[in-house]
Amino acid sequence: MGYHARFGRAVVSPKEPVAEALETITDFVRWGATRFSAAGLHFGHGTDNAVDEALTLVRHVLHLDHDMPPEFYGARLTRPEKDEILALFGRRIDERLPAAYLVGEAWFAGLPFSVDPRVIIPRSPIAELVENGFSPWLDAASVDAALDLCTGSGCIAVACAFAFPAARVDAVELSPAALEVARANVARHGVVDRVRLLEGDLWEPVGDQRYDLIVSNPPYVSDADIEELPPEYAHEPAMALGSGAEGIEVVSRILDGAAAHLKPGGILVVETGASAPAVEAAWPNLPFTWLDFGRGGSGVFLLEADQLPGGG
Repeated sequence: MGYHARFGRAVVSPKEPVAEALETITDFVRWGATRFSAAGLHFGHGTDNAVDEALTLVRHVLHLDHDMPPEFYGARLTRPEKDEILALFGRRIDERLPAAYLVGEAWFAGLPFSVDPRVIIPRSPIAELVENGFSPWLDAASVDAALDLCTGSGCIAVACAFAFPAARVDAVELSPAALEVARANVARHGVVDRVRLLEGDLWEPVGDQRYDLIVSNPPYVSDADIEELPPEYAHEPAMALGSGAEGIEVVSRILDGAAAHLKPGGILVVETGASAPAVEAAWPNLPFTWLDFGRGGSGVFLLEADQLPGGG
């Protein structure tokens, strides 16, 4: 196969003993996780540890699903399978590419989405809210219209289409390249007739439309934090991450326009990540509800329509 990957200081080739010494799925996951940890990789794009990252790559090569039977972990691999896994491990270390980009897929709210460096990798805790239909703030059966701002891969919009079967979902994205990925995901999940993709800057493409739900995972990383991000984040589109000196420029514009686009009784949900303290400091009089998540995550606020500036 002619592949050579550099793991730490040792050059590893499928022709060398490691490929012969490793036999089973468990062997490769353990070996990959060890190499990932030794290389100091960062895990924050769908997995949070070296073992799950290695398992993601192994499962991809073997075309196995998340619900792989436990007995498969002891299955022995063929030489071509070993070579392909070692190649992916090498790229993960050498290029610092997150596993989701290497396999071209990430999961969100129980659904698979195609991803590549045109879009950020889905990982928002908002998935948990979508799965629960944004209860108790919304009655799923009464949601007629939802809006996803900064849709990226389209994952939130598509997941909302499943959560609210009677709703029309609009999804706004400024990047034409990201919209190409979102379009493919909308088609993949068969919701073309219910998810409308709109190209433009935040509120501009939606006109005077009003919604029961407005949700957004916008850019929210401050300039200082951008400089400190691990190398894995450099593969994601910069415009999807950075949001000015305090990380709140886009959030500010969302708050400015939300009241004009929410129906009475509607809600606004926005992820702000590590910029949550800056959001609270900038709008001390807004009664933010900061949400808790059973699967982890923070920095997501909720405001009801009548709590917004200009709302009521």
